[in-house]
Amino acid sequence: MFAVIKTGGKQYTVKEGDIFNVEKLEVEVGATHKFEEVLFISGDKQTAGSPFVKGASIDVEVLEHGKADRVYIFKKKRRKDYRKRQGHRQMFTKVKVVKING
Repeated sequence: MFAVIKTGGKQYTVKEGDIFNVEKLEVEVGATHKFEEVLFISGDKQTAGSPFVKGASIDVEVLEHGKADRVYIFKKKRRKDYRKRQGHRQMFTKVKVVKING
């Protein structure tokens, strides 16, 4: 059984027991969180939502918070003596899927 959820502007395909990173959630480490924006569920029968499946949710456990690797942004305009370098580290939350309800 798997499901497709939407969080942080991205879509994720998840199964029970999966561990993955999502955009930072304001939830304590060790607590549980419920994703209610479920787009699709596949199991004994397949259910697709328009846009979301009614009554479906995904229970996850928050494992840790962290920062991803640094991404460098470099801009340059040739012959104009213009160079600009920026860096960015995206915050993330590592979660584990406990149960798919639907």
